[in-house]
Amino acid sequence: MPTMREIRRRIRSIRNTQQITRAMQMVAAAKLRKVQDRVVASRPFAAKLREVLERLVANLPPEVQHPLLEERPQRRWAYLVVTGDRGLCGGYNANLLRLAEHTARVAPAEEILWLPVGRKGRDYLRRRHYTILKEYLDIGDDPVFPQGRELARDLIDLFLSGAFDRLYVVYSQFISPIRQVPQVVPLLPVLRPGKEGRGREYLFEPPPARLFADLLPRYLEIQVYQMLLEAKAGEFGARMTAMEAATDNAEDMIKRLTLSFNKARQAAITKELADIVGTARAFE
Repeated sequence: MPTMREIRRRIRSIRNTQQITRAMQMVAAAKLRKVQDRVVASRPFAAKLREVLERLVANLPPEVQHPLLEERPQRRWAYLVVTGDRGLCGGYNANLLRLAEHTARVAPAEEILWLPVGRKGRDYLRRRHYTILKEYLDIGDDPVFPQGRELARDLIDLFLSGAFDRLYVVYSQFISPIRQVPQVVPLLPVLRPGKEGRGREYLFEPPPARLFADLLPRYLEIQVYQMLLEAKAGEFGARMTAMEAATDNAEDMIKRLTLSFNKARQAAITKELADIVGTARAFE
């Protein structure tokens, strides 16, 4: 049975840890609030741009082609996995990497390439000796559009150079601070919608083919930026939830240890009283 000194030392240690987890929870909540506002604000623009592009693609003449629409043989598939740079966020990173591994395992491609975004994903893939085509680190806690644009242009250049034939993005869609849903989304080549995508025809100025050529890279830049925002908001939400649970668990441990300390102290007092009474009777 631990002594009172050991219990007191353990209570002090857990209380110090609790102060750290509470501080991390507050920091994650503050960062989440900032990124969440940007996620919500950018979603309508990204959705409308996707809708306009789908109308353009659906109504383009068959002879109009674009390199980013090119369907290639299923030889080299790449997966862009958006993870965090740090841990202490529950199962956020593990769930993403588990989904990415499962998706790649059942893919019909001859070769799988990886493009990790974030140190956790990079380290995980390195430990398992997967083929990393390129890594993207130091995105930071506050992604800005130039970062998404630069990443999207780099992915486009890799696709056009033939580094891979198909690209999927694995990221967490932010639903709420306590819920993030891992997603696997095809990015390149841009898929043409089927007949169900054809609806009312629109008149575009400039002509659809020219507008499409200008709009398609912008669409990919917005999509990548939106995914970075969603992933970062999901990471902060997961970290806030994990640190809140850790703080609550520390409080429960302190209560149990305090109860054990009080029992040990009461037992020591009872023993001392018994010794005093026994000694007094011995001198009667």
